[in-house]
Amino acid sequence: MFGTKKDDIEPVAEVPLTGGVLGRDQILSARDALTDYVDVPEWGGRVKIRSLSGTERDAFEAGIAGNGKKLRLENIRAKLVAKCAINEQGQQLFSTADTAALGRKNAAVLDRVFQACQKLSGITDEDVDELLGE
Repeated sequence: MFGTKKDDIEPVAEVPLTGGVLGRDQILSARDALTDYVDVPEWGGRVKIRSLSGTERDAFEAGIAGNGKKLRLENIRAKLVAKCAINEQGQQLFSTADTAALGRKNAAVLDRVFQACQKLSGITDEDVDELLGE
């Protein structure tokens, strides 16, 4: 549906195992947020994006799930890009109020950034199918 399949998702970096089973504190203190850059020559540069946390992804999916099996896909690309786009200091570039304006950008360009956000956050077409109950 959106162009990202589970097979398309590759680990960003291989981290060597340092031993044993992880404890609570090790897991909770691990710095596992990912960032990347998307070249956007149409906008005059590149966009820095970040992965969603588990809580943010759940909220994003809940926001599009709607009632029953109908997903609310209106402006979905802009909504995800708005959540993932950050400045060099890691602060979110767009507010929820910016999504309508962001959605008016060139669809192909916005989709390129959207797909990068999907990939970085592990959101696949199979996940969307699951939301639909398929």
